[in-house]
Formats: sequence, structure tokens, C-alpha cells
Amino acid sequence: MNKINIEDCLIIAVDIQEKLVNMLNDGNQLVKEAQKVLKAGDILNLPIIITEQYPKGLGDSVEEIKSSVKNAQYIEKNSFSIVNEDNILNLIKKYNKKQIIIFGIETHICVLQSAIDLLNNGFEVFVVQNASASRNINEHNAAIRRLIHFGAQIVTVEMVIFELLKSSRHPKFKEIQNLIK
Repeated sequence: MNKINIEDCLIIAVDIQEKLVNMLNDGNQLVKEAQKVLKAGDILNLPIIITEQYPKGLGDSVEEIKSSVKNAQYIEKNSFSIVNEDNILNLIKKYNKKQIIIFGIETHICVLQSAIDLLNNGFEVFVVQNASASRNINEHNAAIRRLIHFGAQIVTVEMVIFELLKSSRHPKFKEIQNLIK
């Protein structure tokens, strides 16, 4: 197991869309946590992929997510696992990164299936627990347990941010620290 390495990772936000956020008990909190990771990734120039599950039916990514990043790649999908979408897996491979930071909605469906498939494709996977959610907390918790069983590392927003920075001497430390105050 390794720590997150800024030179070898990319971020994937899964399906943080209008109808899905509105189904959650605390969708606003999930969006706030997801924004922190996305903004930190954007400041640090990390590659960012944002997926949208069937946007015609579930809506686009929420505005707070769209406004969090300047250079994300948005990908529409129909499969629950991003790996089952050729264009997404090929895009991930083009970045030539070994580590994936992943989070989103719903933990027990799209995040879980995507993370397991990424692990099976040889990636190190870091699932951001407090930036992921399911409509039912029991489903979320069961997914986290299963992800651990498959070898995903379960992290929090602050774990991700501070592992990316490594030190308070990082030139972007102050700017990123403001995200979590």
C-alpha cells in the first residue's frame, strides 16, 4: 500500500448530478466535500474526470461541481462501472497514472463497481468516503466494507488534500488550506 503521490494520480468524480444529489439525505454536504477535492486537484493541476450517468434522465453535474474546476473532462456514461465504458478506461490509461482518487454517488453502485474494476485493471484506488454517498447509509457502509475487502484504500477529503501537499512548505499550501477552513 502506498500513500497518494501527486505525480502519479488522477481524480474521478462519479455522477454528482442534480437528481442524484437531491435524493440524498445530505446532498449539500456531499457536494461541499467533493468541491474541496476537485478544487484542490484543479489548483494542483491534476487530471480530473467527471462522469455523468444518463444525464437526460438524471440531469447534469450540479453547478457547484461544474464551477469547482477549470479543466475537467466530462464524460457521459450508461454503465454503472466506468471501466465498462471504453472511452473512459482508454482516457484513464492515456494519463499514464497508477493511482485513482474516486468519489461520488452512489457508493454502493457506480463508485463500488468502478473502484473494483479499476483495482482489477491494476490501479491503486483511493475512495473518498466523505465525498461519497448512497440514499441509504447501510448501503454506503456495506460498500465501504466491500471496497476494503477488494483492496481499495478508504480516505477522507482532508487525508487526500494533505497527502497531495506532503508539507506546509508546498507552494500551494495556503491556497489549498483555505478550502478546508
